[in-house]
Amino acid sequence: QMVNTRTDAELAAAVQNALQTLLPQIHAEIREVEFSIDLIPGAKPISKSPYRMAPIELKDLKDQLQELLERGFIR
Repeated sequence: QMVNTRTDAELAAAVQNALQTLLPQIHAEIREVEFSIDLIPGAKPISKSPYRMAPIELKDLKDQLQELLERGFIR
């Protein structure tokens, strides 16, 4: 029977090391994509009232949107 002797700290360090090695390569492969939505002439936007969110969910959403704005993924 095989016994894994790695501790949680060692495993976390190994994962962090692997991510630091791989992420720069992945980031270098990301290219800007031209994207557009074709609109139907004369079509009107859907009217839908916003729904409520719990304060913690709203804060998380705002934080995620701010990060996406800062990274340039959304404008």
